[in-house]
Amino acid sequence: MKKADLVIIGGGPAGLAAALGAYDAGIKDIILLERDGKLGGILNQCIHNGFGLHRFGEELTGPEYAWKYQQEIFKRNISFLLDTMVLNLSPDRIVTAVNSSDGVFQIQAKAVILAMGCRERSRGALNIPGMRPAGIYSAGTAQKLVNGKGYLPGKKVVILGSGDIGLIMARRMTLEGAQVKAVCEIMPYSGGLNRNIVQCLEDFQIPLKLSHTITQIHGKDRVCGVTVAKVNRSGKPIQGTGEFIECDTVLFSVGLIPENELAKEAGIRLDPVTGGAEVFENRETSFKGIFACGNVLHVHDLVDYVSEEAELAGRSAAKFILEKWKRDGETVTLKRGEGIRYLVPQKLHRESHEALKLYFRVTDVKRNVEIVLRDGKSLLYSKRHPKVAPGEMEYVILTPEIVSRLTNNCVLEMREKEQ
Repeated sequence: MKKADLVIIGGGPAGLAAALGAYDAGIKDIILLERDGKLGGILNQCIHNGFGLHRFGEELTGPEYAWKYQQEIFKRNISFLLDTMVLNLSPDRIVTAVNSSDGVFQIQAKAVILAMGCRERSRGALNIPGMRPAGIYSAGTAQKLVNGKGYLPGKKVVILGSGDIGLIMARRMTLEGAQVKAVCEIMPYSGGLNRNIVQCLEDFQIPLKLSHTITQIHGKDRVCGVTVAKVNRSGKPIQGTGEFIECDTVLFSVGLIPENELAKEAGIRLDPVTGGAEVFENRETSFKGIFACGNVLHVHDLVDYVSEEAELAGRSAAKFILEKWKRDGETVTLKRGEGIRYLVPQKLHRESHEALKLYFRVTDVKRNVEIVLRDGKSLLYSKRHPKVAPGEMEYVILTPEIVSRLTNNCVLEMREKEQ
């Protein structure tokens, strides 16, 4: 059995940033495991710009953003294995993996960082009636075909779901000569960033049908059209509102799911809302010495935030390995209140009095709201937001003084303010 101080599972943006964070904090014996043939993860197929504005102060494409981190990995001579699939993770941090050159092998790690990213929901999760014709893709698969392989999946396209990948692919397919007939969204609001709604749909006059869904996919050998209908507040199609749209391709952009099969098998406690692990402020999971970061923890909308969180996880793993930090003493569990869908981290150690960046998403689109942290009737923090939406992750920064006052009665909630 091989041994290593730190094993990082996943070589995408989170894994790369975590490796750098750990290395710069004093850990040199690092092995990064990536199942793809190159580092960078999903960034390699995201050739549009908009990356790096927060992290580097410049606008980069996905491959350019990944390249910056790859160069730092090479400079530090951090070890990585490509085309390597991790099969199992044990609670005592034994990682079982396989590749074509080493076969099945195991690594005993002092600490492990989970950075496996996320995957797309498929048509099968939606139970849409119809045959199984050619021309049905997830938005990410279509992106890989267009940007990585040079193939155009279709010429007349309907997209279900207005997540960021779906919005970006609406623009991408249009630029490649396809006609995007409509983007349908079952919710009364888009699930993507506002800038993507403007730049990808409005700038190209692509219709966004809110409170609509696909109720039928038509075609036997190849998609020939879809039936789209309005939905009520419960998301159920309204009879008599069906509309046939001719198309040869359907793209699904209906949400992302953290790749947490390894965590589930290991018995790591998961958050039922995010689908990722429950973590402390240092991104340690319910298992000692196992950390999580990036989209495997909760789905981010900006890769800049992924990198920031992953570097924190890397530094935390380094402290654990170097025994500069031990998990003991009392812990605090933060609660979600009115209007808050989830928050990360969910827990913190009471003795930790450093500033805390608390990420959260809201349940609905609201304007002129106040984000409040209270302990019973005692107000600890409040900040006004002109607009919040479920598609955009928000955060608050709590000072060390506020962190020192947190208890198990603390609740983060959203309050609507009068105009």
